[in-house]
Amino acid sequence: MQIQVNTDHNIPGGEGLADHVTTDLEDVLSRFGGWLTRVEVHLSEDGGGKPEDKKCVIEARPGGKQPVAVTHHADTVDEAYAGAAHKLARLLDSRYTRAHDHKGSDTIRHMPAPPELEVPATEPS
Repeated sequence: MQIQVNTDHNIPGGEGLADHVTTDLEDVLSRFGGWLTRVEVHLSEDGGGKPEDKKCVIEARPGGKQPVAVTHHADTVDEAYAGAAHKLARLLDSRYTRAHDHKGSDTIRHMPAPPELEVPATEPS
């Protein structure tokens, strides 16, 4: 899984922030590692000096599926990132579970036919 962190010119932190986000995302998304090919994090400031003007958008690209993205606004960059990471983990958990767990068992398409429905083989006379 490749993780890329992008910030606009209003967000301080540079390489240290990118390292923190990368390490934390690797931990948060570790169970989806074989399923995700790339994760992009975009940290920005909406401006205007209003509350909740920091924004974090995280886009995850599952192999062979459409990308998914989440957005979280907050007062600080850390809160915006933490909120977006939490939303992404919940979203991926929901999609991953639906894709790989069918109420704890195989789907009906993969189950063998019940014995009473099997047609006995007839021997030629």
